[in-house]
Amino acid sequence: MRILNGNVKTVVYYCVLTVRDTKHSKIKNAQNHKIVDIKQVGVHSEELDFTNIKCKDHSGQAYCLFCTKCDSLVCPLCIAKIHERHDLVEISEEFKTKIERLKKGQSRIQTNRTKLATQKVLLEQCKSRENDKYTKVIQTIQNHGEALKQAVDKNIEELNIEVSENHNVILHSIDTDLGEILRSMKANDDKDNETKELIKATDIAKFFREVSQKEKSIDIPVPKTQSSYNLIPKFVPGEITQSNVGVLQSDDNPIELTVALNIISVYQTELSIVSDIIPCRDKSFWINCKKDNKLMKVKPEGNNLKTICSFNIKVYSMALLPSNDIILSTKGSRLQQLSVTTGKLTDSVYDLDPLGPTDIYITCGNKVVVGVYSNSLGRRAVFVMNEKGDHETVYEHDENNKPIFNYISSITSTSNGNLHVADYKPGSDRGRVVVLGQEGGIVNTYTGHADINKYKPFKPVRIVTTPRDNVIVVDLNTEVFHILNNRGELLAHFNTKGNTRIHPYCLAFTSKGQLYIGCGKPSTSTAKEANIYHVTLSGC
Repeated sequence: MRILNGNVKTVVYYCVLTVRDTKHSKIKNAQNHKIVDIKQVGVHSEELDFTNIKCKDHSGQAYCLFCTKCDSLVCPLCIAKIHERHDLVEISEEFKTKIERLKKGQSRIQTNRTKLATQKVLLEQCKSRENDKYTKVIQTIQNHGEALKQAVDKNIEELNIEVSENHNVILHSIDTDLGEILRSMKANDDKDNETKELIKATDIAKFFREVSQKEKSIDIPVPKTQSSYNLIPKFVPGEITQSNVGVLQSDDNPIELTVALNIISVYQTELSIVSDIIPCRDKSFWINCKKDNKLMKVKPEGNNLKTICSFNIKVYSMALLPSNDIILSTKGSRLQQLSVTTGKLTDSVYDLDPLGPTDIYITCGNKVVVGVYSNSLGRRAVFVMNEKGDHETVYEHDENNKPIFNYISSITSTSNGNLHVADYKPGSDRGRVVVLGQEGGIVNTYTGHADINKYKPFKPVRIVTTPRDNVIVVDLNTEVFHILNNRGELLAHFNTKGNTRIHPYCLAFTSKGQLYIGCGKPSTSTAKEANIYHVTLSGC
């Protein structure tokens, strides 16, 4: 007990709870101590004295209440003279209210910080790409100049200067936005630190002198950056003559940092869901529905789909071979091959015995990559095979010899040789994307976005590489496209729940960079009317 200004006051001792808390009971007078978790240290308002805050206007008086109308502490004389009919609350109550407001503001700061970090990654990637392209263009110009020898030295020098000027202008534009982002990030960090210090304040009078101003200035606007940047011009060689060395040509595809989806056509199928889709060169495409045990080849005719052929077979995954035959993952351990000329289904050279295939992907080098599993053996793996069916690489365990995968739903690769694997645990709504390097190690693991997946866990069902060598992941739970770079780091995201809710499930790009989206349907619908959307997706 302590006597303060004639009042008896109980002193509560707070002790940090650790793994050794059982020894605390042996301390003398420990019964007067209160045990709190170490994470809660500094947040207990009981440590603060709300009863002895001196009134700055009336000598000898202490603040006793808080006036919500005037947003100020008041003593008995303050109430009698000015605040008698105002709304008054306990000081501790208003303290808690303002602390909660500060915490909400702090949450907004942290959200802005996440957005800024995403924009920073995008800008840095743009800068890296432009530097790479700059190097390649300069090298092309130099090689061409060597072929033309002395006669074109002057022209080559002029081209070098022009490219460098373009490069400087572009990098200046990107660096300007990057500078704004970094300054805003620092401002957010500074504001966050100031807020943290105020939340921990023990000087209540100082707290209330400063808190109103902090509440008003806690939100820092996120700077607007350009949605696209110009590119280094391409070098187009001319004839090897003294008068025509070549010219610089603007790239028709500027970098876009804002993802946008434009629907070209919509086709309705008679399937419950479009599980897989493969565009063909003649504008037809193969579609598959695991739920309906239906594999079809269809071709658009106006707004309708004409069925070219149809098979009643359960297909878990499919891919297009260089021969234009379709390779299929069915119930057995050996992949099946569907001839596009005869329509016959035969065993392929790709045998995974004793494991069952879940997903198939064919690389640009014609390697067949297959996700496999066996419940009885407790195995989950990714096999890489050559055109003869030989198993060249197996990804199954990490560096600690622990299984990497739960259930492999989709695979793709990027130009740096990394494999991106969509993986989730059966019976669970939670998944991840595992990025595997050529040497066999795990490069990165992406488990979703804190805001996007705040209420619905990340569940990747299909994954595809874009023409720009990024990766789009379909998140089944949120219907959001997560756009990753070739190292599996988040660049941007696109919520498909816009004006037209499409319920995406699978994706496939055409050779011209347009995208087909195979869809499901609302969970409340039982009709077999899953759509296919033909779209352009810019910015990724």
